[in-house]
Amino acid sequence: MLRFRWADAADIPAIALLMDRAISVLQQDFLSPEEIVASRSVMGLDTQLIADGTYLLAERDGRLAACGGWSARATLYGGDHSHGLRDAAMLDPAIAPARIRAMYVDPDFARQGLGRAILERCEAAAREAGFAAAEMMATLAGEPLYRACGYTPIESIRSAPVHGVQVPLIRMGKPL
Repeated sequence: MLRFRWADAADIPAIALLMDRAISVLQQDFLSPEEIVASRSVMGLDTQLIADGTYLLAERDGRLAACGGWSARATLYGGDHSHGLRDAAMLDPAIAPARIRAMYVDPDFARQGLGRAILERCEAAAREAGFAAAEMMATLAGEPLYRACGYTPIESIRSAPVHGVQVPLIRMGKPL
């Protein structure tokens, strides 16, 4: 049975484990081992999403299978540890796009529609909050899903170097 619910602080350990598995496994076809290690510095859990009530979980048969969120804050990507990437300023929905954030699927549940289901629910919540568009910073592993869901590339970037290694990322957007 599939169930969706908004995360709370008690979910943080399970979310962190799912993210670790997803980063380790699902990026192998897209990033070098060094880039996967470096990506941990620019990816991860932003507990502000949980505090804001905008981080969604998908559970299948009682097991956390996928997670992802949206935000009305300026931070585009990064976890609690990504201090240089964070900006807690609230966005004006009349002029700024909502942020789609921290989308992860457990490798055991990959390619079963869970990422798309979470994304659709987050987009609907952002629309209800008055946003007319959404943006994200996509990984190379996530780009095919986001393109299939109507997102288009805005720019390709490389993260700040982590021990000399930069991670390729793609800023993408979509009207809601």
